[in-house]
Amino acid sequence: MFNQYHDILTITDVCEILLIGRNRAYELLKTGEIHGFQLGRTWKIPKIALEEYLKKQANML
Repeated sequence: MFNQYHDILTITDVCEILLIGRNRAYELLKTGEIHGFQLGRTWKIPKIALEEYLKKQANML
């Protein structure tokens, strides 16, 4: 689905894929809607976590 991206995404990648701003991306991570983890101050998001989020959103339509 996102072959051009690495298995671990950054906030920038998430914003680019979802077409959202950084604040919204951080909000999704902090609320747990998208699962990720922090290494120091940097968020890392497994690609599969983003795919799961998108599947959940598609099922809500």
